[in-house]
Amino acid sequence: MVHDVHIIGGGLAGSEAAWQLARRGFKVRLSEMRGGGGATPAHQTQGLAELVCSNSFRSDDDEKNAVGLLHHEMRRLDSLIMRAGETARVPAGSAMAVDRDVFSSEVQQALEQHPNVEIAREKVDALPPSGLTIVATGPLTAASLAENIARATGADSLAFFDAIAPIVHHDSIDMSICWMAARWDKGGKDYINCPMDKGQYLTFVQGLLDGEKGEFKEWEASTPYFDGCMPIEVMAERGVETLRFGPMKPVGLDDPRTGRWPYAVVQLRQDNKLGTLWNMVGFQTKLKHAEQVRLFRTIPGLENAEFARLGGLHRNTFINSPLLLDRQLRLKSAPHVRFAGQITGCEGYVESAAVGLMAGMMAAAELGGRAWAPPPRTSAMGALMAHITGDAEAESYQPMNVNFGLFPPLPDVKKKQRKEVYTERAKGDFGAWLAESGALPSLDREQALP
Repeated sequence: MVHDVHIIGGGLAGSEAAWQLARRGFKVRLSEMRGGGGATPAHQTQGLAELVCSNSFRSDDDEKNAVGLLHHEMRRLDSLIMRAGETARVPAGSAMAVDRDVFSSEVQQALEQHPNVEIAREKVDALPPSGLTIVATGPLTAASLAENIARATGADSLAFFDAIAPIVHHDSIDMSICWMAARWDKGGKDYINCPMDKGQYLTFVQGLLDGEKGEFKEWEASTPYFDGCMPIEVMAERGVETLRFGPMKPVGLDDPRTGRWPYAVVQLRQDNKLGTLWNMVGFQTKLKHAEQVRLFRTIPGLENAEFARLGGLHRNTFINSPLLLDRQLRLKSAPHVRFAGQITGCEGYVESAAVGLMAGMMAAAELGGRAWAPPPRTSAMGALMAHITGDAEAESYQPMNVNFGLFPPLPDVKKKQRKEVYTERAKGDFGAWLAESGALPSLDREQALP
């Protein structure tokens, strides 16, 4: 197939960009190295849009949560990632979590069946010298391509650690000790809660500090962790109470055996539609596997836990986007190349897909000879794009989730009302942009999301 755009990387961003272009009538070659001679230290399958860390897209509340607002905007733009997410959805309270296998299958099937998409299982070692290209290789960009990007940009790639949480088989959890509930009973009884008293908690924290960790590579010595995906043992090093104010927070969780909040709680979230697999929320770790099994089986209710996957740690690579990219995600030194997804320095599944969505729409506008009208700065997409392409300080640029701190401030609004006002303003401005920009006119309306 002769293609209009070459997309390198079949993760969430690359898949979303391919979908947006294909739906607008443009031919896409989607290159994915898994299955074509390449591999990563974190992926376990060859499926497109594989989720390698959590199975959560985080909050789906679009009234007072920035990532929920981003969900809303992506749905309005007929996002493939959000469409597949709805099909693969599993209970998670007010959050959106998915069965990772169903999700990946839905994304891959949609792209395989689209006549404008050619999926090539091949490893790409260098940026193409010409032709519209979107690089969406994500945080696990192959070393050869990463080195080529560094040479092309004249700047060293930046990097941070990302960690993977363990997954437990449900039938190995002792539900006579654990109980089902969401914090403050919000969203239903969607989490398994393992209670700890003070003595158990303190012993567990000490076990994290003393536990044997995996060996660090030479390049890891100066690479920072990202706060949103920090290994649990690193959090424990910050102070004995840190975990009780983080992933092990007991607030709003009444233990039915006592009627009171435990001293600390380990939560597990459903990981697949069958409910047979549950991941340990916030328990990313670099503890050695044997040490994980030993220590995590000291958690009440997990004494006989069987693990479908143990935790791990891998390197995430990203570029200094505010320095290297223009406002349309194009490489300033080679404008035929756009970057999208986590390699731009956005953090999170949804953020990655949203940047891929924008990259696809930008490329479609360029191919169609139309001027690109960016989403308003007051919207979630607009705020995220502005951060990546110029608002952030290049000298201190670090990965960032979407959050209201990226939005233009609201003067004279009480703090308690601020989130609601942010989302109300964003929805109004985004709706007006959608109507005025002609962002959707060439979509197949019969297939578009409601």
